[in-house]
Amino acid sequence: MKHRIVVLGAGYTGANAAARLAKRLHPADVDITLVNADTEFVERVRMHQLASGQELKRRVLTEVFAGTGVRVTTARVTAVDVERKVVALDGADEIAYDTLVYALGSVAASGLPGVAEHAFDIAGKQSALRVRERLAGLGAGAPVLVVGGGLTGIEACAEIAEARPDLAVALLARGALGDWLSDKAQQHVRAAFDRLGVTVHEHTDIARVESAGAKTADGRTIAAEMTVWTAGFAVHPIAAASTLEVTETGRIVVDETMRSVSHPDVYAVGDAAFAPGANGDPLRMSCASGIPTAQLAADVIAARLTGRKVPPNKIGYSIQCISLGRRDAVIQPVTPDDRATPSAITGRFAVRIKEFICRGAAWSMSHPTLMMPSRRRRIIAEEPARTLSA
Repeated sequence: MKHRIVVLGAGYTGANAAARLAKRLHPADVDITLVNADTEFVERVRMHQLASGQELKRRVLTEVFAGTGVRVTTARVTAVDVERKVVALDGADEIAYDTLVYALGSVAASGLPGVAEHAFDIAGKQSALRVRERLAGLGAGAPVLVVGGGLTGIEACAEIAEARPDLAVALLARGALGDWLSDKAQQHVRAAFDRLGVTVHEHTDIARVESAGAKTADGRTIAAEMTVWTAGFAVHPIAAASTLEVTETGRIVVDETMRSVSHPDVYAVGDAAFAPGANGDPLRMSCASGIPTAQLAADVIAARLTGRKVPPNKIGYSIQCISLGRRDAVIQPVTPDDRATPSAITGRFAVRIKEFICRGAAWSMSHPTLMMPSRRRRIIAEEPARTLSA
């Protein structure tokens, strides 16, 4: 009987994991199923572009994985039963697995009053399209407020301001604008926002979102005909509803090989995983974390199934990429534990670097037959049922 591997989610992490497993393992020994709610791969790092009115390349998953040995199932995951080792899908269908790769990612979230009712987000394709539709309906001079001073907030704010210079775009940040960046990078972001006409509200906490704007913790009102929320992300609640060991926020606790500490036949990658980073701190939710965790998990699973040495965890950061519209960007070099170095690359050269990285990430997913490694090995040992040894 073939070893059944089920991968949940076909974002950067799930798609990379499935493709890498197909290249590592012999098709005579494994069945690999990739489950995703959307028929297409969503290039999540470009959602700010989609929201601002740009068109993105379509990548149909069944076409991408045709001929690879990966079976694509379009369905929404409704539950995971890790004791019975089955995944429940909408329509009452179930898929059984021997090894599960959980890559369901994250969604926009906040417990603040009014966010769900009055704010938009760009965490996924449908939500980004709703932002796009709303922006198209706004007249000249309409105030737009982007809440969140992180990477997503900065990119979304710059993209909207560049695409719609007739709008009054503002960014609200809890701390200083780009305060985790080097001085050079911070100054460049500020200069870009000045050029784009973006108003910045720093050191400001939101108490609630209303239909006409946001109320701050100190009682002020920031008017907005549209509020875009980028200040919070949460994982899908499916893992927390199972008997997997998860954190208070629902992320699956894994060891340094991306293996669940409570259920050794489950691996978690990307945003869904609470995984140790270079200095022991958990990896942040990002594409920069997601793809390396997916590649490591795939290599570890293949090694354990084929009786080979488990590869070490060498995941660390090198840069942060921030687009500031289509003609400007910042590349911030960082240490392996994600601390900014004094240097930074800015302007058009940074744009080319970021575009090269984004295209490379999408290319690696959409060309699985060309991905390395290419040697498919035979399974010689099933994974132990309940042992956490390497």
